Amino acid sequence: MKRIAVAYHQARRGNCAQSVAYAWGAKYRGGKGVEEVFDGCGGGRAPGGLCGALYASCELAGAREVAAIKVSFAERTGGPLTCKAIRAAKCVPCEECVEVAAELLEKHSRTV
Repeated sequence: MKRIAVAYHQARRGNCAQSVAYAWGAKYRGGKGVEEVFDGCGGGRAPGGLCGALYASCELAGAREVAAIKVSFAERTGGPLTCKAIRAAKCVPCEECVEVAAELLEKHSRTV
């Protein structure tokens, strides 16, 4: 799933959140087109300023998985969870955030 998300992001077909959502939608039946829900969640515009990729991963995995995804994401990306803080720290590029968030979504997703 992470390869699909990264390819979508590299092709600039959507923002970070849409990239993760697109990969999820490609994998799970009935998920096609879900990326449109995350249209306004890139560039730090996800609720709470969260990284868009992280936000999409949390939303699609379900409420039970949010804490685990956030902890794992922070461990893998150096700590910050907001787009602004990640960019300011220059700890990881957006593409890597997309990759990590997609991988965590696949790991924690309850939908089969």
